[in-house]
Amino acid sequence: MRQTGAIADFGRRIMDNVDRVMVGKRDVSELILVALLCEGHALLEDVPGVGKTTLARSIARSIGGDLRRVQFTPDLLPSDISGLSYYNQKLGDFVFRAGPVFSNVLLADEINRATPRTQSALLEAMEERTVTIDGETMPLPRPFLVLATENPIELEGTFPLPEAQLDRFLLRISVGYPDAEQEADMLVRLQHAHPIDSLESVATPDDLVGAARQVREIHIEPELRTYIVAIVRATREHDAIELGVSPRGTLALSRASQALAALRGRDFVIPDDVKAMVQPVLNHRLMLSPDARLRGRTTPSILHEILESLRVPVELA
Repeated sequence: MRQTGAIADFGRRIMDNVDRVMVGKRDVSELILVALLCEGHALLEDVPGVGKTTLARSIARSIGGDLRRVQFTPDLLPSDISGLSYYNQKLGDFVFRAGPVFSNVLLADEINRATPRTQSALLEAMEERTVTIDGETMPLPRPFLVLATENPIELEGTFPLPEAQLDRFLLRISVGYPDAEQEADMLVRLQHAHPIDSLESVATPDDLVGAARQVREIHIEPELRTYIVAIVRATREHDAIELGVSPRGTLALSRASQALAALRGRDFVIPDDVKAMVQPVLNHRLMLSPDARLRGRTTPSILHEILESLRVPVELA
């Protein structure tokens, strides 16, 4: 089987498994898989009750490995995430007790309820995949993935994520409401027991690491690289944007396009892959100007405007 066929099969197994729990969220599952295959992190942002935490748990269980969940609250300390050294009287020495960050999947529930100091404890872990405690730097398990959730509506008692932290998330994803038919199906599925209680893994962490390595081999034509750079540079020159996308965002858009192509069974990227990933990869990396915000302009509409203004490379036969 071709490498891309193996990756597509890997993704299909995960999404089919998640479909046992989540109704009508296959497109969202696919986006999270893009983040996993890029060894990136995903921020699930939407109103309460749409299944953000359940979706994150379903993905984590499906890929196997060690899952740790942290409920972020204002009194959560950095050491509650990273761990700490304590004095063991029996041994007569200091012993390190690892925190939940030493896991394959860290589910950071309601991440914006923690203080900035605690949020910043994740920065090194998300970018470098290491944790430094008492001057000693320790590697995290591989794969290491942060699946975070937040509620953008309820602002009381929350601490908005700083730009530096948002930029560490490969994707920001909105889960959305189900349609009427899907919501009725949900009532049937959950009548007796929640299906996540019996959900089992259909892959291993090693499968994920291997698939992520293969994704980097997906071909991108030079014209498409130029297109990706043009999209990012347009965000820096747009009059409604105060702060455009960083070079980290350029790399994120390129890698996410490769992952999407692989999940769809191709060993090359097409323009539609890039266009599909623009919103989830870039929408949290922009800062609108005060005038644009006053006029009610939104990041998604501006990104759509940028895509419409650029020439799309002609797909090669």
